[in-house]
Amino acid sequence: MTAAGVLLAAVGGLAIGSFLNVVVWRLPRHESLLHPGSHCPGCDAPIKPYDNIPVVSWLILRGRCRHCGEPISIRYPLTELATAALYVAVVIARDDTAGIALGLALVTILIPVAQIDYDHQIIPNVLMIIGAIAALAITIAFDHDFIKEQLIAGAAAGGFFFVIAFLAPRGMGMGDVKLAGVLGLFLGRAVGPAVLIAFVSGALVGVAIMMRKGVAAGRKTRVPFGVFLALGGVIALFVGDSLANHYADKFH
Repeated sequence: MTAAGVLLAAVGGLAIGSFLNVVVWRLPRHESLLHPGSHCPGCDAPIKPYDNIPVVSWLILRGRCRHCGEPISIRYPLTELATAALYVAVVIARDDTAGIALGLALVTILIPVAQIDYDHQIIPNVLMIIGAIAALAITIAFDHDFIKEQLIAGAAAGGFFFVIAFLAPRGMGMGDVKLAGVLGLFLGRAVGPAVLIAFVSGALVGVAIMMRKGVAAGRKTRVPFGVFLALGGVIALFVGDSLANHYADKFH
């Protein structure tokens, strides 16, 4: 990947990250993503274009609204930076059109999914539908050979989580089932490592919570599993195929 391509990915990631902040705030509140334009949630004043430059404007304004002084969460620039960093990582790690397109699309879906699930314990259906359509469309356009694998992986991951949700509905929601299926469509067989990473990281966080609050209180603390699936998906995007190959070679 050329320096120009990396720079384009970084700038594009910052811009998309800025839009994802809007998605994270408005989508679970059933607000339009387009109208009205960006505005301060405190005083409702419209945000001028020069105050809406990713990361830079937040730093210049020192994390506060220009009009009312309402604090602006540091999550906004961090989301923009994380999106840019992951976009750059994708274009560096992948060397084919399908791989780059699938990676960028997956990152774009997982960032708002993780934040919305963390804040509201929901995974919006619209994001799952967009993700599934994007994964299939990219594969049809650029990599026909991957279609069979992605369909099998999507059905297997979604089916596995459906069984868990059926047997333990309090521990797993249908949003997690859909997210697992979408991860399969993007990752193919690398969805296996993604799921494993999700369960391990979720278990570690669960243990940490019980150590802090006590076993009884810790068991009652709800931890949105979509966050861990998103984490597993991002990690598997970069190392999932290597882990799957290592496992296959070891037990072949």
